[in-house]
Amino acid sequence: MSGSEPSIESLSQRELRNESGRVLRAVSEGHSFVLTNRGVPVGRIIPLDAPSPALTIARPAKRVGGWAQLSPRRSESDPSLSQILGELREDRR
Repeated sequence: MSGSEPSIESLSQRELRNESGRVLRAVSEGHSFVLTNRGVPVGRIIPLDAPSPALTIARPAKRVGGWAQLSPRRSESDPSLSQILGELREDRR
């Protein structure tokens, strides 16, 4: 790490639970934490104004299809809604 980067402290799930006030004060002062669960890193807690890491886009997403392009197709032989309801009402009699 270079001298300009602040060190990132490791923080266990238990420490976060028990010392949440201290952690929130530290984050509001600009400190960052790596959150661990049983010693395994699972996330980061960083201030909102921290610069986001640059992500390299290997392949941009392309939206193809989707639900909007699907439309119900009715054939001439399909009964109308009123015909279906009429048949259902007849069954009750």
